[in-house]
Amino acid sequence: QAQLLESGGGLVQPGASLKLACKGSGITLDYYAMGWFRQAPGKERDFVAVISWSGGNTHYADSLKGRFTISRDNDKNTVYLQMNSLKPEDTARYYCAADEDYGALDAHYAYWGQGTQVTVSS
Repeated sequence: QAQLLESGGGLVQPGASLKLACKGSGITLDYYAMGWFRQAPGKERDFVAVISWSGGNTHYADSLKGRFTISRDNDKNTVYLQMNSLKPEDTARYYCAADEDYGALDAHYAYWGQGTQVTVSS
């Protein structure tokens, strides 16, 4: 059974950094574009970043460019999201997702993890 397992979330102060990881189990992530999305309480799920299967192409939400970096290690079957200079408005549950197609629309993604909570607060 294909599973995506996120980790690395937590409670941090504004300005801190976190690195999220998404590991595939029962699924070989090499074949998939991988996306990160986030959802804050009472809000819709938003696109964060996507990386192509090879890692050669990436795309970010405009508001997050320069602070967040998506990367992948196909040998470890894992995708990462490095988040720097975190702000209270980054507080959300962060989800990774996999799909054969490269894109920013969550409706296109076939596989989803359960998410990891990121809370930015002083």
